[in-house]
Amino acid sequence: MAVLLAVLTPVAASAEGRIKAVATFSILGDLVRQVGGERVAVTSLVGPDADAHSFSPAPEDARQLAGADIVFVNGLGFEGWIERLIRASGTRAPVVVASQDAKTIAGSRDHDDHGHDHGATDDHADPHAWQSVANAKLYVAAIRDGLSRIDGTHTALYAENARAYCEKLDALDAEIRETIRGIPEARRRIITNHDSFGYYTDAYGLRFIAPQGVSTESEAGPKDVARIIRQIRQQKIPAVFLESIADPRLMQQIARESGAKLGGKVFSDALSGADGPAPDYIAMMRANLRAFREALG
Repeated sequence: MAVLLAVLTPVAASAEGRIKAVATFSILGDLVRQVGGERVAVTSLVGPDADAHSFSPAPEDARQLAGADIVFVNGLGFEGWIERLIRASGTRAPVVVASQDAKTIAGSRDHDDHGHDHGATDDHADPHAWQSVANAKLYVAAIRDGLSRIDGTHTALYAENARAYCEKLDALDAEIRETIRGIPEARRRIITNHDSFGYYTDAYGLRFIAPQGVSTESEAGPKDVARIIRQIRQQKIPAVFLESIADPRLMQQIARESGAKLGGKVFSDALSGADGPAPDYIAMMRANLRAFREALG
């Protein structure tokens, strides 16, 4: 991502006494809320159940950036539209790349085969780094540091919020590992819409197979679908999952023609609404874990 971290200088709080933060998508917005607490008012450009891959910014989004005290982006090319939007907005807010210290993995071969453009990255890293809880903790650290640099009088508050939240993330990580260990190794294989769970595989050992690459903007062709169906049958892959941001028809077809169980909805790139099963990051990870366990255990 070519957006550089701006020099982080102290800012005055808004009239309401809160820092105005803009996050690019709902999962990142929740992490900012966890660290900022009541001190920070957070707006997410791409909201719950919405797809950041196909997001098309509107004039209101530029106005949100123009009025922000600080902007948080995922980086790793995830938001292919953000650099243009930042330039168009004229914002002077510092931009914090939340993934700046994340432990990245390479994007799948499908990334190149299907011609996706997540932005210019030197190593073509998979941008979905938050699917590893260990990386989510590194996001939290970057958020803490960014807020502290522009609002130094509340450094202790941000540090304590980050520390307490990371304790919850440690418990979540242990829960995921224990649950996956309880799934027979031969059944730890899943089909999902697009390749957004590479970090989950790397961290926890579930293998995800996708007929699309790392972007939901690509279309899986008939040969891709036929290949996936053959693979399901040959390897006896037990379940197919629908992602909340994707058109369900492709996965329904694959489940129907392969005989695999349709395992329900999982959340990859966006939270659910407040009344859904994944209104925040920890709830999202637990909702996915329940779905995996019920279909595979």
